[in-house]
This record gives sequence, structure tokens and C-alpha cells, in this order.
Amino acid sequence: MKLSSLAEKTGLKILTNSETDPEIESGYTSDLLSDVMANAEEGSVLVTIQAHKNSVAVASQFDLPAIVICNGRSVPQEVIDTAEGEGIAIAQTKDNQFEISYKIKKAIMENAL
Repeated sequence: MKLSSLAEKTGLKILTNSETDPEIESGYTSDLLSDVMANAEEGSVLVTIQAHKNSVAVASQFDLPAIVICNGRSVPQEVIDTAEGEGIAIAQTKDNQFEISYKIKKAIMENAL
């Protein structure tokens, strides 16, 4: 499912001005980046509260096309700029990780039908 469709169905606010609209195949929720590196599958959106450059680096290295920052946390402009340079989309939500993870899973499953 395209990130723009996922955002529309889940209420995500896309912060990056990427010209691409990445395909989201799955999701992975974690704040521990070593856990993400060990377990996230390529094509997954990373759901986290970690709004910093290290999250972007992990997403880039492990082919995660997008990051969702939860709990309405602000994302520094330098992180957005870094993500755009790496081709990683960043979205924001006021939902907590549990709530948005459920919404993302539901949207992806409905899209597959």
C-alpha cells in the first residue's frame, strides 16, 4: 500500500516533501534500534518515538521506506532533511504506538483484500 493511502486511512501527517510515495508492505514497532536492526523486515514502516537521525540511519540501512513518530512528538527539521536526503519518508501521529500500529495493520490487511 502506498504511504499516501496509509496516511489517509490512519490519519498520519507526512512531514517529508519526498517526491516518492513509498510502498509499505508491513510495519515494525520498537524504540530499541538494535531490535529494529535484528527484526524489522524490508518494506516495513518503523513505528517509534525516536525522532532522531539514528532512526533515519537504521531505516536507510535496512530498507525501511518510512518512519512514523508517535505521541505527537516533534521532529527536528534536521531529521526531516536527513530523511529526505536518504529517501525515507517521515510521518507523525498523536496516537501512541499501540494505537497506530493497530491502525496500520488494519489498513494494510484491508488493502490486501
